[in-house]
Amino acid sequence: MEWEPFYLSAKLAFWTMLIIPFIAAPIACMLAFGRFAGKSAVDALVSLPMVLPPTVLGFWLLVIMGPHGSLGMFWENMTGQRLVFSFMGILLASLVFNLPFAVQPLRAAFEKLDHRLLESAAILGLTRTQAFVRVIIPNSLGGLAASSILVFAHSLGEFGVILMVGGSIPGETKVASVAIFEAVEALRFDDAFLMSAALVPVSFVVLLIINRINGRRS
Repeated sequence: MEWEPFYLSAKLAFWTMLIIPFIAAPIACMLAFGRFAGKSAVDALVSLPMVLPPTVLGFWLLVIMGPHGSLGMFWENMTGQRLVFSFMGILLASLVFNLPFAVQPLRAAFEKLDHRLLESAAILGLTRTQAFVRVIIPNSLGGLAASSILVFAHSLGEFGVILMVGGSIPGETKVASVAIFEAVEALRFDDAFLMSAALVPVSFVVLLIINRINGRRS
């Protein structure tokens, strides 16, 4: 059984889990408390990766991040390297794919906050940024933890988007889900069974942790 794809999957899930709160938290806060024109459109745009087929999302990311895409050209001019078919490319794709799975739990956690805390912050003269950092985030740590763990588990099983953007380069973009697919394609069912079985207890433990966090929050 190949172990390197599991290491890559864990590495991808770890970095996605670590980075995504910095992107998702401000968006969730804006959707929870903001009142502005076009809020429904922003909400739909953020949730779009959740309903799009992964191959469709992967195709558009491939266009944007490819050598002729705006992001791909910017990256290549800056680093001299291509963004697609690299670990950085699949990390960016993972962040986009997982964004709604991070935003929705955080938004729910923010909306449950006692509004008197926010009113007190306003009375004390805190700016919106200060209230976000010193009041909203510290009082939503349970939601933040649940969101991050959910993203970690979701990242472990990504397939369509990763295959479109990263392909299957051993040691670079060949994650566990791609390795399982290739084992089935090659009729190596024993390897596919072992690799699939290895992911089940990890996902189960993650769900137990999320349920425990949600139980404490409720």
